[in-house]
Amino acid sequence: MSITQIYYTSRKLAESLAGDPAMAIISITDPTTPVAQLDPLFEHVLRLSFFDAIPADPFAPPLPGLFDRATARRVKAFIEKLQHASEAFSLMVHCEYGVSRSAAIALYAEACTGAPLAAREFTYEANSWVIDTLENLQSDLSIHIPPPQAALERRAAARA
Repeated sequence: MSITQIYYTSRKLAESLAGDPAMAIISITDPTTPVAQLDPLFEHVLRLSFFDAIPADPFAPPLPGLFDRATARRVKAFIEKLQHASEAFSLMVHCEYGVSRSAAIALYAEACTGAPLAAREFTYEANSWVIDTLENLQSDLSIHIPPPQAALERRAAARA
């Protein structure tokens, strides 16, 4: 099957969710914090630890704790594994606040899989370093970050 839906959120919300074997999780924490306390019923979890930072000089050797190519390859492999699984999955990506790192990886997962990304218009603050590093793994992939205006339009739209 494949990934059928993508979500991103904060650590607090992810830790409050009831486990679901049909939902895979990419759990992102800071290197200085403990791992997220996720329900054990989540069977497919990729745990990552890196800071929400952008290097001052992208050509300098990578600093410890920053998103790097090795971490990007882990993300790519996890998503590919889910895409080739025999069952369908939704994918939840969380980071500390659910704004930058999780949004970047959720946008990448959307670009790789074609699965819809819930609340995509709110990903305008996605971490550009994470996106650039992931895009560099696949030359044919282009990730579009929506402009902040898209979120304003969504907020102003009438609710159904």
